[in-house]
Amino acid sequence: MMPRLRGGEAQGSASLARSSVQECSLARAAQRRRQGPGFASSRTPPLRRISPPPALKHLSLLCRPGVRSTEDKWLVQGLHISIAFALEVSVGKTNTVTALNGSNVLLPCVFTTCIGFQDLVFTWYFNSTEMIYHGKIKSKMSEPFLVGRNPRVEFVGSTTGKENNISILLNEVDFSDAGKYTCHVKNPKEKNAQHSASIFLTVVHKMVETDNTVTLIIVGVVGGLIGLLILFMLVKKVVLFIIKKTQDRKKECLVSSSGNDNTENGLAGSKADQKVAPKA
Repeated sequence: MMPRLRGGEAQGSASLARSSVQECSLARAAQRRRQGPGFASSRTPPLRRISPPPALKHLSLLCRPGVRSTEDKWLVQGLHISIAFALEVSVGKTNTVTALNGSNVLLPCVFTTCIGFQDLVFTWYFNSTEMIYHGKIKSKMSEPFLVGRNPRVEFVGSTTGKENNISILLNEVDFSDAGKYTCHVKNPKEKNAQHSASIFLTVVHKMVETDNTVTLIIVGVVGGLIGLLILFMLVKKVVLFIIKKTQDRKKECLVSSSGNDNTENGLAGSKADQKVAPKA
């Protein structure tokens, strides 16, 4: 229950609360100025926590510039304070699942909330109308308890661990089970904030196996070409080395043969011309 404030405290608290709301408004205005006119961001701006006034410690003021969805208003002595909550539900990176007729299929769902939860209610719907699982969670310290379910649906999640996992298992699916499955969460601790996410199930008679023959052929051809290129470079290097050695040996033979011919014929530059003349 929200505590009542005395007259003087109420005026001071209302003034401080107005300052907090003004700070949030200024942050939104600054965000819009930075973005410029006509800007549409695909990313959600982060939450910025505003310290509550001492007399309003029971409040948790959160400001998310530029975001007005999932907002609620708290009334404090006639003053409306806008608070943005962060309840989010996710079914994973992809929202499509393919299952074989007659098999069991997992339908994933997790939720997050920045201020915790109490007496949280979650419901799974088939094609937005038929309820197939309904459960409640007392707190983070307790596991969900069943309120109602379809006999073929089994709860396989857990909310006492790191993730708030409320996934279900659909047993022995058939073609009539194909369609949209919606995971809906309602958190009374966030003034009954609600959020949902949907996943689409496709049921097939036979799973199509991916034919990797072409891929394997391409990989084999490319690998073979690379191997041949490496072999060609090695052979080329060996041949060039042998040719260079052969040429060096020929040069040595020519130099040696030329020196011998000069010596035998007594030509200039031969050993005969290099003898020192006798002294008189």
